[in-house]
Amino acid sequence: MREPDRIVRLNTVLARTGLSRSTIYRKIAEGTFPAQLRISVNGAGWRESDINRWIADPAAWRPTCLSGFHPNGD
Repeated sequence: MREPDRIVRLNTVLARTGLSRSTIYRKIAEGTFPAQLRISVNGAGWRESDINRWIADPAAWRPTCLSGFHPNGD
C-alpha cells in the first residue's frame, strides 16, 4: 500500500530548498515552483512529493495538472 503524500509547511520547504521566503513566492507567481495548498483558514502547506520533484530538477520543474484541478483555481 502506498503512503499518503505528506503536507510540509514553509519552514520545512525553506530548509529543504535553501531558498528565501520571497524567492519561493516569486517563483510560485512565475510558475516555476509548486504552489501551496490551503490546509486551514490561516494555514498552507506543500505536497512533499512536489517539493521533492522540484529539488530533483529545479530547471525542468513544471506543475502537473490532476483531473483538471489547478491549484490557483483557474
